[in-house]
Amino acid sequence: MSRRKKEVTFPYLTEDEAFQFPSPLTATKEGIVAMGGNLSPGMLISAYSQGIFPWYSEDSPILWWSPDPRFVLFPEELHVPQSLEKVFRKGIFTFTWDTRFLDVITACSRTPRPNQDGTWITDEMIDAYTELYRLGYAHSLEVYKGGELVGGLYGVSLGSAFFGESMFSWEPNASKSGLVVLVRFLNRKGFRLIDSQVYTQHLARFGARNISRLQYLTLLREALKKPTLKGSWNILFPDFPNT
Repeated sequence: MSRRKKEVTFPYLTEDEAFQFPSPLTATKEGIVAMGGNLSPGMLISAYSQGIFPWYSEDSPILWWSPDPRFVLFPEELHVPQSLEKVFRKGIFTFTWDTRFLDVITACSRTPRPNQDGTWITDEMIDAYTELYRLGYAHSLEVYKGGELVGGLYGVSLGSAFFGESMFSWEPNASKSGLVVLVRFLNRKGFRLIDSQVYTQHLARFGARNISRLQYLTLLREALKKPTLKGSWNILFPDFPNT
C-alpha cells in the first residue's frame, strides 16, 4: 500500500519565539541566505535581528536576503538638499506617526517602481507587517497636504536600528519630506543606523552609502543592545514629527 507523504507546515512563531537562520556569511553571491518558512512575527523579528530580510514575488517561495554590500544611512550623515529645506520652511506638508499604517503599506504596494513589472509587497507581506505594526515593531509615517494623505513610508524598529521597507509619494517632495522627518527623529532618539538594504540613487542623494556585510552585522549587534521603542510612536511621541 502506498503512503502519501505528509506536507510539512512551518510553525507560526510569536514575537517571543526565535528562529536561527543560517549565517548571513553563507549567503549566495546574490545575497540569498534561506528559502521558505513564513512571515510570522517571530520569523520576521529573528530575521531582522540577524541581518536578514524577506524579499520575493507572489510566484516564488519566501526568499531571505543579506546582501553584500549593505546600503545604510547613518542618521547623523543625513544630507538635505537646499530645495527641500525650502519646502519645509513653507510648511507645505504635515506629518503623523502610526495612524494609517495599512493605507501607507497598501499605497506602497501599488506604486509603480522603475524597472519592476510588479510589486514585491504581496498581500501576505501586507498582513505580516500589519501584524508587526499591531505588536508595536513596525511603524508608518504619514505625509499630508491640505488634510489629504499624499505620501508616506514604513519600516521596522529594533533596538537603535530602523529597517526601512518602502515609501510612496503622490505629490512632489512628499516622500522625501517624510524621509527627512524620519531621519531627524531617529537621530534625536539616538538611533545608530537606518538599513536601506540595497543601493538606490534616490537615497544616496540623502547620504546613504554602501558598507560591507560584515561591518553591517557588527553595527547591528551593537544597535540591538539598546531597548526597542516598542508601541505606537503616535502615543509615545505626540509632539513629533511636527516640532
